[in-house]
Amino acid sequence: MALRIITDTSCDLPDSELGKYSIEMIPLKVTFDNGETFLDRFELGPANFVKKMKLAKILPKTSAPDPNIFIEYFEKGLKDVGEVLFVSLSSGLSSTYQTAQLACNMLGSEKVKIFDTLTASLGTGIMAIKAARMAAQGLSTDRIMERLNQMRASREVIFTLDTLENVVKGGRLSRIEGLAGTLLHIKPILRGNDQGVPEVIEKVKGRKKAMHRLVSMLGEVAGSSVKDKLIGISHVNCERDAIHLSEEIKDRYNPANEIIISEMSATIGTYAGEGGLMINI
Repeated sequence: MALRIITDTSCDLPDSELGKYSIEMIPLKVTFDNGETFLDRFELGPANFVKKMKLAKILPKTSAPDPNIFIEYFEKGLKDVGEVLFVSLSSGLSSTYQTAQLACNMLGSEKVKIFDTLTASLGTGIMAIKAARMAAQGLSTDRIMERLNQMRASREVIFTLDTLENVVKGGRLSRIEGLAGTLLHIKPILRGNDQGVPEVIEKVKGRKKAMHRLVSMLGEVAGSSVKDKLIGISHVNCERDAIHLSEEIKDRYNPANEIIISEMSATIGTYAGEGGLMINI
């Protein structure tokens, strides 16, 4: 019996990686202040999302799919291959995991499993890839779930914001604080906590220092194991910086695996803002 790996569009995996591992995506929704609603990636790609986000006075809102959408994908997976594993965006950031679990309960099939990655963007994508690799090796779904739980315990996500505009729009920072931070060129460094929620852990002055700090922090949080990790770098309309970051990581840590670089979709890009840079392992 085969296993269908499904994730959501917050995974930020490039189409090439999705195709390589036959991973399916369920689209989250993004709604702008004018009432327009789009299916993330399916109807609104990263480039057009950035254009619309910059014009919006209020931060776009993202939402989980309807339970019936999950059921539709799950039923198709069961029909096609026999078992389904849904690899979800962090329950600390979205109701996606809870909605998927509800759909699973409604479906009433023991052949559908839901996994909460407690991370986001390529952190979720990397776990989906690892699940697909294990499935290809013939591991049982229960064994894959066990290993994913072990991997989740050592996951890391660190990132920096280039603009404070989105955290001001989202109400997480006052306009005065945002203006002060912008004038002083303050760039926050954030890290995902045990509940899958990002926390500001440092503030540095200037973009270059923030990027250098991400590289050094990668070694601090991962230790000597960083060389063997599958590393993902996602960005919001700053591919050149993402490539530069990957080159610094290669020079410093000589990773055994090719680094995945991708654009952030609307789901995560909404909060990161233009210039957001994220490293996931």
